[in-house]
Amino acid sequence: MPQPRLNDPMLTIPADILHSILAHARAEHPDMACGLVAGPIDSDRPERFVRMRNAEASTSFWSFDPEEQLRTWIEMDRRDEEPVVIYYSQNCAGATLSDTSLRFATEENVHYLVVSTYEQAREEYRSYRVRDGVAVGEKIVVVDGAPGWQRPS
Repeated sequence: MPQPRLNDPMLTIPADILHSILAHARAEHPDMACGLVAGPIDSDRPERFVRMRNAEASTSFWSFDPEEQLRTWIEMDRRDEEPVVIYYSQNCAGATLSDTSLRFATEENVHYLVVSTYEQAREEYRSYRVRDGVAVGEKIVVVDGAPGWQRPS
């Protein structure tokens, strides 16, 4: 099993992928949006945006649709990919990893990106790594001339 890449203190993400995530979050508001960004195995490079359906269709909880998740994981396996980023939006608070999401955050090599749609006038997003049930905020670096990034608090 690959070792967690927690020594990498940042998420580097292409601007077009970040914009796709933010657009998905805005489109689903007030419901929570969710999805992932796949990349080559053991690369820590988010390369392929995968918009997923929130099976809960809820303003307060999200989960991947099980059938869609199975198809997506089969496709990633076929392409020698893994989830590099798992993202979701929330509409009632800032971009913090919720206690519920933290309990389900079992992939230690994944960046968990949280997008807040609480204040529609400004975009807030933060990335976390999770180890032993503890979320650690990390810097986000957007490449390809994208808007700036925010440091986690």
